[in-house]
Amino acid sequence: MGKPLEEAQLNTAAATLPNWKLDNGELVRWTTFADFNQAMEFVNRVAAFAEGANHHPDIDIRYNRVRLALVTHDAGGITQKDIDLARSIEADRS
Repeated sequence: MGKPLEEAQLNTAAATLPNWKLDNGELVRWTTFADFNQAMEFVNRVAAFAEGANHHPDIDIRYNRVRLALVTHDAGGITQKDIDLARSIEADRS
């Protein structure tokens, strides 16, 4: 499960993820695509990363916009697992 990151650790990690924002205790990214199909292809890639990590984001799909929210619920905050998954997702989007 891991422990939630301390505020300084969280701020340092978040600074390396410029497309992600800290929002109400979650690490959040909105991504916009050309259409629904591209959005769903992205969500399916995220699902593969999440399954591999055994760590699953909250996903909100709004036609061509996808909101990902990372937080380790059972740890009560953002952990290194969330940062690692965000980095995997960023590498895919690069």
